[in-house]
Amino acid sequence: MTRAVYEPQGWDALPAVTDTDLRAAWPAWLTSCRTLSRRAPWQAACERAASVPADDPAALRRYASETFDVYRMRSETREASPPAGTEARTLSIANEGRITGYYEPELVGSRTRSAPFVVPLHRTPDDLLTIELGSLYPELRNQRVRGRIESTPQGGRRVVPYWSRAELESGDRLQGKELVWVDNAVEAFFLQIQGSGRIRLPDNSVIRVGYADQNGHPYRSVGRWLVDRGELPLEQASLQGIRAWTERNPQRLPELLNQNPSYVFFRELPLGDPQAGPLGAMGLPLTAGYSVAIDPQFVPLGAPLLIRTTHPSDRREIVRWMLAQDTGGAIRGPLRFDFFWGTGSAAGEQAGRQRGDAAAWLLVPKGVRPETLLAR
Repeated sequence: MTRAVYEPQGWDALPAVTDTDLRAAWPAWLTSCRTLSRRAPWQAACERAASVPADDPAALRRYASETFDVYRMRSETREASPPAGTEARTLSIANEGRITGYYEPELVGSRTRSAPFVVPLHRTPDDLLTIELGSLYPELRNQRVRGRIESTPQGGRRVVPYWSRAELESGDRLQGKELVWVDNAVEAFFLQIQGSGRIRLPDNSVIRVGYADQNGHPYRSVGRWLVDRGELPLEQASLQGIRAWTERNPQRLPELLNQNPSYVFFRELPLGDPQAGPLGAMGLPLTAGYSVAIDPQFVPLGAPLLIRTTHPSDRREIVRWMLAQDTGGAIRGPLRFDFFWGTGSAAGEQAGRQRGDAAAWLLVPKGVRPETLLAR
């Protein structure tokens, strides 16, 4: 069993954030405040932010130190099933976790199927059921399962797991649910992992697609599968390395993709401001380089974080004030983060190489305990 440990820290104990990064993160905090300002614990912090000069690093630092308490985040693993009458033992405490990167891909596609646009992105199917377990068992709040109804030999009905990726790809179970067609199966697969993207149509117009639902199967890394089978060395198990492997082994593409049974369904979203990022889990646009996906069981959505990690291009240390504005199916645990790099191929290059350790400090309004801000 894993839980978060929040250790109070003084501001003087924090790693330094550069003025440039502090100013660049400020618009992302104001974006969080569009939602947080309606929540009592955050209201005063957001109201005060509106009057802080965004181009004055000293004012920003003063605002932060006067407005927020800081907690160093740690991950504690405890004994899941202690012997009766005994307290669960702490098995390990981690000061650092794992960070990866994601981005908003840009694909080429069409609203109708015609070569080379033969790879579909699908809408949510009508027979997909979502069962909120917390409505039946309060101790399972925020947990859900997905499935479908199947007839039994006795004439009854039962709920069974929804179709896996391999099962969906091998039949016509999603026929009629095509949202848009694209020209590359590998890029469509990566789009499912990223969760949102842009599609440029033949008339040069652009549409935005976003996550609508998922088939309920767990995400499994195809990069890990390639490493475990000796197909790629660990240091090449990046987006770029996987893409290169598929180009060398096109006949094995279905075998590779089906190692991840998870399948994502999409919906079309308003493009909005073409310069803005896609909408995150808060329904707000993400900010390239300063939005991060987190597990909302341990980090409050919208909250500021200080994250210390390494830059994917040259492995130099970076410390950034980032905003917890998104979630992800593979982002699980107190110290698991996904760094949003922006839109397009250049962002994809950085996101594909982002993989390493990360330390995190959570900022919450003064006098408020982090646990009281978590999703319930």
